[in-house]
Amino acid sequence: MGEGWPEPPFTGRFVRGLVPRPLKITIETKALTGETVTTVYERGLARLIHHEIDHLDGQLYTTRMRTAVQPIPVEEYRQTGRAWAYE
Repeated sequence: MGEGWPEPPFTGRFVRGLVPRPLKITIETKALTGETVTTVYERGLARLIHHEIDHLDGQLYTTRMRTAVQPIPVEEYRQTGRAWAYE
């Protein structure tokens, strides 16, 4: 599981939330032919796909935030000086 990175909510453009997400996921889908297709996503794309699947499942990023972690105002986040990195 990767450390949390700020994710913006669609309806609240002014805050970000630190959300831990897996750095590698495997997704199974069905092609139009009915064939099962397995795709592995890693790092940033894994986080993005996981985030979007949450939306399909009716979840917002706040349901994945750790207890006692509060959303960060965008202005504060922009001044953290943290580079986007994966470990």
